[in-house]
Amino acid sequence: MEAPLNAGFAFQGIVIFLAAPLAAGVLRKLKAVLQNRLGAPVVQPYRDLRKLLGKEEVVSGTASGLFRVAPYVVFAATAGACSLVPVVLARMATAGGAWGDLVVLVGLLALGRFALALGALEAGSAFGGMGSSREMMVSSLAEPALLTALFVAALEARTSEAGRIAAHVARTGGAAFGPGSAFALAALFLVALAECGRLPVDNPSTHLELTMIHEAMILEYSGRSLALIEWASQARLLLFMTLLVDLFLPWGIALDASAAALALGAAVYALKIAGLCAVLAFAETSTAKLRLFRVPDFLGAAFVLALIGLFSQGFIQWGL
Repeated sequence: MEAPLNAGFAFQGIVIFLAAPLAAGVLRKLKAVLQNRLGAPVVQPYRDLRKLLGKEEVVSGTASGLFRVAPYVVFAATAGACSLVPVVLARMATAGGAWGDLVVLVGLLALGRFALALGALEAGSAFGGMGSSREMMVSSLAEPALLTALFVAALEARTSEAGRIAAHVARTGGAAFGPGSAFALAALFLVALAECGRLPVDNPSTHLELTMIHEAMILEYSGRSLALIEWASQARLLLFMTLLVDLFLPWGIALDASAAALALGAAVYALKIAGLCAVLAFAETSTAKLRLFRVPDFLGAAFVLALIGLFSQGFIQWGL
């Protein structure tokens, strides 16, 4: 039974990549509705990706081979990270060995970010250097808060495997969600905004020089390379949404591979992601972008929340 469950757990990463453009489209549509606009159809991201995949690439004359390789590294690293998280099926706590823990997940995300920053620098443009510098500054502040928030969930389940954490919380019900988990959930939400380039840290809808972070790094890309980067960015957003709903709120997730359990898990997952998209759309339409030098304060608050959650969870865990 272990091998089929392991295979099913790994293939959930494909679900994230296939559903990521749809989640991005739903988020854009909800933002348009809140802003009294019609907005594009929810399937527009799929159309954009298809069009980009068919376009010819234009490469700067100063760029090296690293510029061409970077999008594929970003895509592969994001795909590897997506394969480590549960979507509709949790991994059982059996003796089959570790599939991949949360530290590996954070490392893969960092690898993709580093490759994209190097690729932006290789283009030799001022915008690429500016975006890379800003991205590294944000990541250096976001990663400690991300790891600390994830350690809260790992401490509760006594394992750092995302699938086993989800299974543990789903089995124990509301008893597993305490003050520490609430603080960690809030911290992870704030970190997700920064890691995915969302408001108030970054604005994915603008190309103004004073506000660009992620968009500044991809201005020199086109065609297939741009499609891979955009697809990986959408998958990254859905990945963080999945971490939020399946590590801290995994009720409804399938604990076995039966058809009924998987169908229920898929329905509940879709509802939770839709609800989170609504929350994110409301937050983005009601929040102004922070000045760049206020971002450390924002991420510092996320780290403090995660640290409080870790201490709270430790006190509860060890009976202090």
